[in-house]
Amino acid sequence: MKKTLLAASALAASTMMTGVGHAEHHALSEYELIDRSELFGNPVASQGRISPDGQWVSWIAPDDGVMNVWVAPASDPSNGKVVTDDRHRGISNHLWSVDSKYVMFVKDNDGDENYHVYATDPRTGETRDLTPLEDGIRAQLMGASRDRPGVILVGTNERNPQLTDLYEYDIETGERTLIAENPGYASFITDNTYKPRMAMIPQPDGGMQAVYLDEDLTPGEVFADIPSEDMLNTNIVQFSRDNNTVYMIDSRDRNLAAGVAVDLTTGERRVIVEPEQADLSNIMVDNDTYEPIAYSTNYLKSEWTALNDEAQAELDFLDANLEGEFSVTSRSQDDNTWIVYDGSAQAPGQYYVYDRTADRLTPWFATRPDLADAPLQPMHPLELTSRDGKTLVSYLTLPPGSDADGDGRPDEAVPMLLWVHGGPWARDGYGYNTIHQWMANRGYAVLSVNYRGSTGFGKEFTNAAVGEFAGKMHDDLIDAVDWAVGEGIAQEDKVAIGGGSYGGYATLIGVTFTPDKFACGVDIVGPSSLVTLIESFPEYWKPFLAGTWYRYVGDPSDPQAREDLLARSAISRIDDIKVPLLVGQGGNDPRVTKPEADNLVAAMQAKNLPVTYINYPDEGHGFQKPENRQSFFAAMEGFLGTCLGGRVQPIGDSFEGSSAEILAGAEYVEGLGDISTGE
Repeated sequence: MKKTLLAASALAASTMMTGVGHAEHHALSEYELIDRSELFGNPVASQGRISPDGQWVSWIAPDDGVMNVWVAPASDPSNGKVVTDDRHRGISNHLWSVDSKYVMFVKDNDGDENYHVYATDPRTGETRDLTPLEDGIRAQLMGASRDRPGVILVGTNERNPQLTDLYEYDIETGERTLIAENPGYASFITDNTYKPRMAMIPQPDGGMQAVYLDEDLTPGEVFADIPSEDMLNTNIVQFSRDNNTVYMIDSRDRNLAAGVAVDLTTGERRVIVEPEQADLSNIMVDNDTYEPIAYSTNYLKSEWTALNDEAQAELDFLDANLEGEFSVTSRSQDDNTWIVYDGSAQAPGQYYVYDRTADRLTPWFATRPDLADAPLQPMHPLELTSRDGKTLVSYLTLPPGSDADGDGRPDEAVPMLLWVHGGPWARDGYGYNTIHQWMANRGYAVLSVNYRGSTGFGKEFTNAAVGEFAGKMHDDLIDAVDWAVGEGIAQEDKVAIGGGSYGGYATLIGVTFTPDKFACGVDIVGPSSLVTLIESFPEYWKPFLAGTWYRYVGDPSDPQAREDLLARSAISRIDDIKVPLLVGQGGNDPRVTKPEADNLVAAMQAKNLPVTYINYPDEGHGFQKPENRQSFFAAMEGFLGTCLGGRVQPIGDSFEGSSAEILAGAEYVEGLGDISTGE
């Protein structure tokens, strides 16, 4: 079963990047240039849902260009109306209250991640902020249980910025009741009635202990001792419907994370799923008991396995009637109706309504129908080998017309973009990928690598990243580039590196530690200094830092660790930069703050190194507004066109309506100097 659930020769430092490259193999010119607006504009619709009572469907779609929530009768999905009225950055998520009376969503202020929880009455269109807290306070939707209709569980850090207290909120009235004040826990574990049953307590080694709070279960007794090496691969997923069993994804005493059930009344521990190749990644549960009925793992691709005959029949039906990888995104409470998403590397995705009683699968909407006839390209899953023998699951997309026999190797080497995922505790996967399709269409091979530290491949692979920032983690990327060159995929002198967050950091390490490998780099919200990165993390991250950043990289309060952190930072090696750099930043980013980009760019400018810097004052850790996405990727396309020689769609009006501030280096991207911004 399958499922889908974010360089010509290196230019001398003094070289000015001008002009647009047009080097392309003949076959590529026969394929249409996909308009950037079709790739980076808002989807026509997304995030299909069914209300718990099965009477309504909902989705997110543009209204006057801004993403809002739409609702329609389940009997007539085409008869929808918009029920929210956001006129700024748009709504990116939504869910139904369990009584089907409200649509709920969370939203921050221009990317600052200080979220508020909102409820919309779809009958009237009235939207209320249920958490009208002071600026700088973060509210989190912690639970929406069918056993507590009309009430949601919300956590806020208003009392202490590092700690989350729990409140019950009445959706109808907005009144709240304090459930638990946090005395210093990393988090609470609550059951289906919102009762705190356990607390997660940080340990000196960076691990956690889950300790009972329930008076019926010996308060203070340890339920689970999670060592630091298991922190990223072990978590409590949920309680059974009767609240007597806890379901976990657990990597303790094994490498691959397994599915485990723990009976709280007897202490019996039962292994439900023990995967063989990749960590357990997702679980589908029975709608009444919450007992797992199917699970997925994701190695090269995502695969579903049923745990009983009924689930097997359902998954077999979907597999037989859908072409790509699918996921069940929403289910009615009686479980008669499912919303199913189907997608593949060459199709952004189609939503279906699945009537289980009638065995009827009805197409609902495509997310990006304008791409239906576009020359989208296959994505090739790969198993590469690092210099020390680790398997690096990777994904390669090639330009249209470059691979006549479809063997995953171009007929002749082409320019290549190494696109690095963020996290680093995340992963790349198979499926539709906008960057891959866009760059392949412009004439580049695109390679994404699950370097060590990526999650999903066992805790040994994740823990192999400890102490290896700018070390073996970067070696994995270089090994992948060398493989691509050796296989005749990439032209050795035309390889760029880019990515966001950790991918931005990897870009900066690439152009400083290994400058001869890359022709240029694209850094999106990447940290230039590991010291200032960690010191500027939000207060609510502090309880978790010991098991992640301090363990993997170091604690900057320790003088020796601080020195090592600086040595692994691009800001300490500006003199080694030989190639042009494009930097994109969100002015409100709470994770990688704007000084990370400011300091990097200032240091490069002081040495007359070519750097282009675009800041977005109304964005955070990435670009949510379509106008901002369009503008930055227009600049990136021109930048890479000059650097690698691929096809370029002119910037044109791509900056119209964006908040972009071009703070440096407009002269290095053709057409960028003609843009008037809030500089």
